[in-house]
Order: sequence, then C-alpha cells, then structure tokens
Amino acid sequence: MDQLRAMKVFARVVDEGGFAKAARALNMAPPVVTRMVAELEAHLAARLLNRSTRSIALTEVGEAYLEKVRNILVEVEESDALVSESTKDPR
Repeated sequence: MDQLRAMKVFARVVDEGGFAKAARALNMAPPVVTRMVAELEAHLAARLLNRSTRSIALTEVGEAYLEKVRNILVEVEESDALVSESTKDPR
C-alpha cells in the first residue's frame, strides 16, 4: 500500500462527502477508492469512517487522523515546491 496516496484518497473522500464523488474527482474507479481507504484502516487497525448507504461520517479517531493527514499533505506539497523552485534556479 502506498500510504501517502491512501492518505490523499482518504482526505478526498471526506472532502467530497463520499466514495463515489471522491472517485470521480480523482478519476478512479469507486471500488479502488473504497479498497484504498479500507487498506489504510487495516494498516492503522482503526476505523476512520462510519459508513451508511447514503453517507459517511468521521469517527473520533478519523477526525484526529484527518487533521494530521492534512498537515502532512501540506508539508509534502511545500517540500515538492521547494525542490521544484530550487531546480529552476541553478546555482
């Protein structure tokens, strides 16, 4: 499992309010999105989302994890931008 990618998918599921909408936004098949979140939950040995046929809701641990995930994703984006900028400006 690519944990960083799974974290991005998890955050998108929350942002979009469901697996199908996240799958469309990510241009992925819904079963793949569902599987990635399930694998992340298995890896963490924790349920991040409560699922019903019509909605999802973060669990308490899911809320705390999402906050950390968002911080990590920002750090990754900033790190990528830093490297990208440094390679544009040869020294």
